[in-house]
Amino acid sequence: MPNKFSWIFLTPLLFILSFFILSCDSNQIFDEYKSVPNQWNKDAVISFTMTPPDSTSLYNLFINIRNTNDYQFSNLFLIAEMNFPHGKIVTDTLEYQMTKPDGTLLGEGFTDIKENKLWYKEAVQFDEVGEYTVTIKQAMRNNGEVNGVDNLEGITDVGFRIEPAKN
Repeated sequence: MPNKFSWIFLTPLLFILSFFILSCDSNQIFDEYKSVPNQWNKDAVISFTMTPPDSTSLYNLFINIRNTNDYQFSNLFLIAEMNFPHGKIVTDTLEYQMTKPDGTLLGEGFTDIKENKLWYKEAVQFDEVGEYTVTIKQAMRNNGEVNGVDNLEGITDVGFRIEPAKN
């Protein structure tokens, strides 16, 4: 029968081991983040280049955003561009809700950094073989102003993720 001292050492080990097992993510095909230094300038483009593994399967695409309490807006406008291997370009202007009506930040996380997994495209088939590049830039404006926000505060990381589409 184990003594109580062995349980003191065994319990944290089991907790850490179960954390790593539950953290494994078999859904990802591509998952990468780029850091945003201090502020996200309106001209700064964040790009991700990948080669999808299968041209016959369907995939869901996500833009991941990590933000802090310094983020001042209730929404987020992004311009995302997908560059196909043979030269075709698809550009989307996207809007995402970032707070609840009371101003509380949406997203996952226990600290002041929240992570938001935002839908970009659903059931995409990468039918051209080769490298695809996705570029993302912020397109925020203050109410009543024509010019965009020069330097967006509160965004710490921008990510791009590809998962298999579930039927």
